[in-house]
Amino acid sequence: MLFDMDGTLVDSEKLWEVALHELAVAYGGALSEPARRAIVGTSMAVSMRILHDDLGQPERDPHASAAWINTRILELFRSGLRWRPGALALLQAVRAAGIPTALVTSSGRALVEVALDTLGRDSFDAVVCGDEVEAAKPHPTPYLTAARLLGVPIGRCVAIEDSPTGVASALAAGAAVLAVPTEVSVEPSAGVHQLASLTAADLELLAALLGKPPA
Repeated sequence: MLFDMDGTLVDSEKLWEVALHELAVAYGGALSEPARRAIVGTSMAVSMRILHDDLGQPERDPHASAAWINTRILELFRSGLRWRPGALALLQAVRAAGIPTALVTSSGRALVEVALDTLGRDSFDAVVCGDEVEAAKPHPTPYLTAARLLGVPIGRCVAIEDSPTGVASALAAGAAVLAVPTEVSVEPSAGVHQLASLTAADLELLAALLGKPPA
């Protein structure tokens, strides 16, 4: 099992939105809704490029902006993260069944370490962070890396995602995909099963996505 983090397991996209809007204001502008939606699920480098272009300030230093966002989002994460509906129950069921499990996120390691205080450090056999892979989502590298670390063929993995960027990454890698869109809709696509929330997901569904009967 391969779980995305932001917007999939925890309701953190709203915290990212707070930080991004605050930085836009600090730069004397306002982040547009189309730009905000385009940022969901992307790497920090891509997010900062979208933000700067949206503000008409492409000359801004992306590293300085990323450092500001990282500092602010760490503060917001430490104030508390809420689980997405059904996420904790599904993760617990997967772990109880002994299924190899990885966290695959575009967020950086420092932020993920804070999130793991909520998610549980023993909830995953592997953690793949956005700043620890050569190419971020929507490239397949994050999911291919996770499958390799788990020692499981990617074709026998189910990836759970909430964003078009994450879904594209998982599909390109060759995983079965369960999409639970939150901030941005995911277009219907072959190989992608969609649910309104993880409250409707269980081990039987995950097995069905791989085309095999549940254990």
